[in-house]
Amino acid sequence: MAAEFSPQVWPTPGIYAWHFDRGKDLRDDNPGFGAEVALTEDHIVMGGTYIDSNDERAHYVAYQWRPLHWQFDNFKVGGRIAIGTFDGYPDYRDGRWFVAPLPILSVERRYLGFNFGIVPTIPDRLDGAFAIQVKRRVW
Repeated sequence: MAAEFSPQVWPTPGIYAWHFDRGKDLRDDNPGFGAEVALTEDHIVMGGTYIDSNDERAHYVAYQWRPLHWQFDNFKVGGRIAIGTFDGYPDYRDGRWFVAPLPILSVERRYLGFNFGIVPTIPDRLDGAFAIQVKRRVW
């Protein structure tokens, strides 16, 4: 019988983005602060702020649905889709808020986890990247 799920809180120190177009002068290390709150095994909310790839302050608020779950030894792996609102990107809506879906693969142990995502390239608006977010469970 599966153990009952209790809410979890995972702070994050920003995002590392490995940009697909390596010829542009884009920032890969995007420091900031955020948090992910798992309300149930399948429903997660997250939000935070960071310095984006264009050296601008960005903010985000998102909901994640995690319908896919795998267990490998002590690692929990989850397939997620996030729908969120983001701001701070000067070439996309002049830095104003926009909505975007993002696919995410999470890998978690009891107190340490990683989110891996793909940011799509939108020509002349948003530079695509492979994104990695480290998280540390505190509750």
